[in-house]
Amino acid sequence: MANSSTHLMGYNNKYANISLVLFVLIYSTVLFVFFVPFSWELVGIAVFSYFLRIFGITAGYHRYFSHRAFKTSRIMQFILGWVGAMAMQKGPLWWGAHHRDHHRYSDTDKDLHSPRKGFWHSHILWFLKSDHNQFEIEKIKDYAKYPEIVWLDRYHWVPPTVYGIQLYLIGFLIAGPSYGFAVLVYGFAVSTFFVGNGTWAINSVTHMFGTKRFDAGDDSRNHWFWAFVTMGEGWHNNHHYYRHSANMGFYWYEYDISYYILKLFSWFGLVWGLKKPPVYVIEEGLKRDALRKGKQKYKNLSGEWILAK
Repeated sequence: MANSSTHLMGYNNKYANISLVLFVLIYSTVLFVFFVPFSWELVGIAVFSYFLRIFGITAGYHRYFSHRAFKTSRIMQFILGWVGAMAMQKGPLWWGAHHRDHHRYSDTDKDLHSPRKGFWHSHILWFLKSDHNQFEIEKIKDYAKYPEIVWLDRYHWVPPTVYGIQLYLIGFLIAGPSYGFAVLVYGFAVSTFFVGNGTWAINSVTHMFGTKRFDAGDDSRNHWFWAFVTMGEGWHNNHHYYRHSANMGFYWYEYDISYYILKLFSWFGLVWGLKKPPVYVIEEGLKRDALRKGKQKYKNLSGEWILAK
């Protein structure tokens, strides 16, 4: 970890090339899928692993560490960080600090991953550059005060390593070493590939394609498909207009699986204080939807018909 008079944290650039090679090699293991037997059971393992770790990113890294959209205990906070780190997208402090910068400078020259700099830059190349290995601790000091989160951020490679070993052992105990390897390929390699690209598509695709309900001051858009595959993250224009909400689907028809799970957790006291968009945001969206559809009136939350102007 690097510390200096500018209060930087992050990863030592001395090992940047080694980290890059390891990252590329690990992502390339998805090709082993062509060398292990196919079964729907293995596909099911890959799908479960995908949604488990996407939840770690969207609920943990994004809505909790980046935006403080809900509250939880230190134990649950660590669990959310651990599951997010299992996705191989570095540590929660690194992720959260850079994401806060993304909102501060969205689609400007200072935005780390705006598609205005090129699709592939916004999708993955920015993530691979050593220029972004460090971050200013002040930007996420609210979580950097917890030593266990600092440890998790520094040793972010531990959770995915442990997870990979667990997957292999599960398969090994069920049907021996060959099945253990197959479970590792589908449960880790395949799902990691899709988790990464699903997350990065929010940075790239949903700043290029979809619908703009709100004037968020950038290129963010809502996209129903990416909302489904990323458990709610695809309602990206909603999120950029009001980023503090625990739900990104602002209306009943905008499915947000991550929020449904967080709501379920709140019933058991695992999380609490889930923030929601204020009334003026919801009604602004209703008005804008009406205007986009060419309607002259819309029904507000009180059930009254209001002129859309």
